[in-house]
Amino acid sequence: MATRINPSILAADFVNLERDIRSIAAADLVHVDVMDNHFVPNLTFGPQMVGRIQDVSPIPLDVHLMIDDPDRWAPGYAELGAHSVTFHAEAAADPVALARRLRAIGARAGIALKPGTSAEGYLELLPEFDQVLVMTVEPGFGGQSFMVETMPKLRSLRDAVAARGLDVWLQVDGGITEETIVTAAENGADTFVAGSSVFRGEPAERIAALRAAAAGHGH
Repeated sequence: MATRINPSILAADFVNLERDIRSIAAADLVHVDVMDNHFVPNLTFGPQMVGRIQDVSPIPLDVHLMIDDPDRWAPGYAELGAHSVTFHAEAAADPVALARRLRAIGARAGIALKPGTSAEGYLELLPEFDQVLVMTVEPGFGGQSFMVETMPKLRSLRDAVAARGLDVWLQVDGGITEETIVTAAENGADTFVAGSSVFRGEPAERIAALRAAAAGHGH
């Protein structure tokens, strides 16, 4: 199974963002956290900035929308050329309709679940999505500790994907290190968002170390 490492530019130097994005060319996708200071208590960047990141990035964009009203705003990020657009289950009025719209534009459609959100209501809907993001911290800020109590939810999603033979990426985001990535891989994750653990060292080396740790412990 493929192991994807998607560094989060939330941990990058915003003043030297192009430099930092180029430093992660060995990764699979660049994870772009869009926060609106409503859905989460933090503010990052919007479509104009994401468009410029798209212009300079050597790898595809994995946009994670931590915003209210994604039904209105998410399609615009797909239209910018993002490879993958993930919105939150808790914020979307009609997740299936939105996912279909994102796919129609040409992006992969992802749905994200906060730590306290059950996967139960989404297991039957899995064919509508290309990715499910299991948040392993409360969304909003980087540098938080991995919540191991989210692992049964991840495992239930992996079992459902496997039972139905679906091609759905299972992503984890929050507190991913060389240690916690093993736990997440063992529970079925194949796509890993890492911020601090990539940008607080030499990024290419950190990406390789994370990839090796995850690849050795897949489900």
